[in-house]
Amino acid sequence: MRYNKTVKAKFVDRPNRFVANVMIGDVLETVHVKNTGRCKELLIRGADVILEKSDNPNRKTRYDLVTVWKAGIGWVNIDSQAPNKIVAEWLSEKGYDYIKPEYRYGNSRIDFYMEKDGVKYLMEVKGCTLEIDGVGYFPDAPTVRGVKHLKELTKASKEGIKSFVTFVIQMEGITEVRPNDKTHPEFGIALNEAKEAGVEVLFLCCNVSEDEVNVYKG
Repeated sequence: MRYNKTVKAKFVDRPNRFVANVMIGDVLETVHVKNTGRCKELLIRGADVILEKSDNPNRKTRYDLVTVWKAGIGWVNIDSQAPNKIVAEWLSEKGYDYIKPEYRYGNSRIDFYMEKDGVKYLMEVKGCTLEIDGVGYFPDAPTVRGVKHLKELTKASKEGIKSFVTFVIQMEGITEVRPNDKTHPEFGIALNEAKEAGVEVLFLCCNVSEDEVNVYKG
């Protein structure tokens, strides 16, 4: 997955979940943050960030903040829309006969439904941007929606649908994602119940640069 129009900037502050102030050269610019999570360990004053310029001339903000430099790790992609795009590209090379995004199952929309040789599959995608001591953690903020999706996958697995929860690791050097029980213990409980019901957990390891994210292992 590649960004076409990128600009490097310096992070200043984040007035709310949706916008940040950055310096592009000597110009202070307000930009959209494509991640409503906390990202407190990433969005630190003075951090190098990568912006993508929007093609929409009517937007209030001209840029989206998509990537942050973290000392000891490198570039971390924080674009919450990126994981599904990355997985869509990855799935397209896996030989499925049919792939449908945003599939309605139960009371939720699951990220992907697939079929291969008559077998049905469901996959929910989560992006991991939180690293602590060389390990990835999810979520970085409570996610009621995430717990709901895990329960739907648990139900699907019990009904015979092969189900996956896939963590896209949006940084380099991290190969494992653990539930962030300190932030949201219910997510960890739901994940364990899902695994016990047969839901498979996949980790997609990625190469991350200023303008590109690609899966190299998964």
